[in-house]
Amino acid sequence: MNAKTIKIKTTEKTPSQRLDVFLLEKLKISRSQAQKMISAGQITVNGLPPKKAGDRIKATDKIEIEKIKRITTGKEQGGVNEIKKTKIKKEKTAPLKIIKTTSDYIVIEKPTGLLTHPTQAEEKESVATNLAKKYPEIKKIGDDPIRPGIVHRLDKDASGLLVVARTQKMFNHLKNQFKNHTIDKEYSVLVHGKVAREWSTINFRLARGQNQDRVVAVPLTKYGVNTEKGKEALTEFNIAKHFVNFTLLNINIHTGRMHQIRAHMLAYNHPVVGDPLYFQKKRKSKWDEVCGRLFLHCTKLAFVDLDGKTQKFESPLPKELSEFLKLLK
Repeated sequence: MNAKTIKIKTTEKTPSQRLDVFLLEKLKISRSQAQKMISAGQITVNGLPPKKAGDRIKATDKIEIEKIKRITTGKEQGGVNEIKKTKIKKEKTAPLKIIKTTSDYIVIEKPTGLLTHPTQAEEKESVATNLAKKYPEIKKIGDDPIRPGIVHRLDKDASGLLVVARTQKMFNHLKNQFKNHTIDKEYSVLVHGKVAREWSTINFRLARGQNQDRVVAVPLTKYGVNTEKGKEALTEFNIAKHFVNFTLLNINIHTGRMHQIRAHMLAYNHPVVGDPLYFQKKRKSKWDEVCGRLFLHCTKLAFVDLDGKTQKFESPLPKELSEFLKLLK
């Protein structure tokens, strides 16, 4: 990659000023060049891409610049503009992959772009409906006919391992394990910015936002404790790998709230790459466009079957996600 990273830490004497103005003075480039670097995702401030060129920097801010030669052309190897022309290719809706089938359950890999179950009666394409066609007995399993056999879910934009019950006994058995938080699930998640802590937990409560399609993290009280608003949510993570402007995390969730990982990481100021709902609408990055999907994949799943034996499964990153990681440094 024909690029290098420049790290700048402002001092207490650094005046508050626009980011693009700061860059043109430090790098001796034009203002339009500075703005192109910002829009290309080559600049981060305190580990995150800025919202706009006019964002103001302040004393002690940490600025990292992935400087690529001849940035005005956008044609250099490793430049975001060139990478965007060869956007990672993926199937719009890949087929379900069956990992294991028994008389009690089915373990699958859900592709991105496919619902776990219909959200409305007219939305027919989903994991649940596809499996019910192949395994008709599933239609009678579960608490809700619109979610036959479904005990847990993955967001439509996410991918990875799911277990689906084939008998009511197994459904109830799995449901109790989820209720008691004894099922192990691990996710591979790429987030914006450099996460500082090698390991940490996030325990902000989550509540429905004004937009009912989203949840929001409920802020702590002035005494630094959780309120009673929303629902309890606990997310644990450790760092798998650092990149210049991104961090690959291994994440375990001890509760199963809607959009838990996405909402918690946004509240932690490290939003998930490629998130069209929680991040891209306000802070678009060309790297998110290059990725082309939500970088959230369930890589590990473990539960106890009806014989009392622990069943463990692993799923590698889909090709489009592993190929995207190769573009980073």
